[in-house]
Amino acid sequence: MGIFQNNLLAAAAAAAATGDGGNLWASGDGGEGQLGQLNTSNYSSPVLVLGENTWISVGSGQLGLNAVKDDGTLWAWGGAANGRLGNETTTPNICSPIQIGSLTDWAKVVVHRDGTHGIKTDGTLWGWGKNAKGELGSGNTTSYSSPIQIGSLTDWSSGGSRENNVFLLKTDGTIWGIGVNTAGQLGLGDTTNRSSPVQIGALTTWALITAGYGFGHAVKTDGTIWSWGLGGNGRLGDGTTTNRSSPAQIGSLTDWAGSIASVASGDQHTLAVKTDGTLWAWGRNQWGQLGDGTQINRSSPIQIGSLTTWSKVSTTVAASAAVKTDGTLWTWGNGKKGKLGHGISLEYICSPVQVGDLTTWVRGINTYEWMTWLVEE
Repeated sequence: MGIFQNNLLAAAAAAAATGDGGNLWASGDGGEGQLGQLNTSNYSSPVLVLGENTWISVGSGQLGLNAVKDDGTLWAWGGAANGRLGNETTTPNICSPIQIGSLTDWAKVVVHRDGTHGIKTDGTLWGWGKNAKGELGSGNTTSYSSPIQIGSLTDWSSGGSRENNVFLLKTDGTIWGIGVNTAGQLGLGDTTNRSSPVQIGALTTWALITAGYGFGHAVKTDGTIWSWGLGGNGRLGDGTTTNRSSPAQIGSLTDWAGSIASVASGDQHTLAVKTDGTLWAWGRNQWGQLGDGTQINRSSPIQIGSLTTWSKVSTTVAASAAVKTDGTLWTWGNGKKGKLGHGISLEYICSPVQVGDLTTWVRGINTYEWMTWLVEE
């Protein structure tokens, strides 16, 4: 993938054609079966999710996961409340992956707290799960326990979400918002909730989008990074703690990477990798989730160490993970219930620590109270 590739559908189609799927590993809280181990136990070291592991897209909500395999099939497991898994039931504790429907044209999933958006290989957008705030984009507040199509457009590419505000990227480089907007967190310049996708601004130069709790970040094709939404604890990275209802540039640098998983937002913090391979972080740091060796909040990007070998990043509510170019995996932040994968439960780790000795890790997945990773053989 190129640094500013914004068409994930092409990547998913290529993965399906070549069988380029990855093994899926998980650690931490398994109370709803979300670790895929046929039980509800916690695991403090990474365990392989059961079933054939050929995953190309995985998304995690509060208690459940949806995922796409390289054959285009859609799968789910974990807590099924509010229909969030899309399997037409609210049966709790689905403890290993089950297929959702029989279609083979799924390309990408974007999972939020209690619901999911899926993008098919034809570029159509689908949604299921809780919809109390209109976050599915269906034009109403009705929840759905199986996928329904959102509109009729065929140019959706990717997205980001964590709570009940959702951001989506199209293949034409535009970004869109859906859901709760009471504090301007959709970046639309107002505080009106939206139950259908609404374009954020008029620009067509966006390359990557990610979301945290009540805020969004996006990278443009020119390498600049922008943020909007709630500003508490410095989560916007603009040097303030001020809310912003429209995108504002963070600094003036043009070397922020825009490839898959080069920017990731947790509950109130964000990690990013620059084009030179350096790692940066900002926002809340109560459990050391920024990785700078402290528990001090940062309202502007701060470099983590001096290495230039970082590749991809992922987050939970209060923990972080990163993969280096040598394929090693590193985690830090809140380590309760063993979520950091170091074999023990930890209150916090304030700097990156390597997980095991494998050198085949590909990327992490933004999650809630556990960590999940993809690894290729």
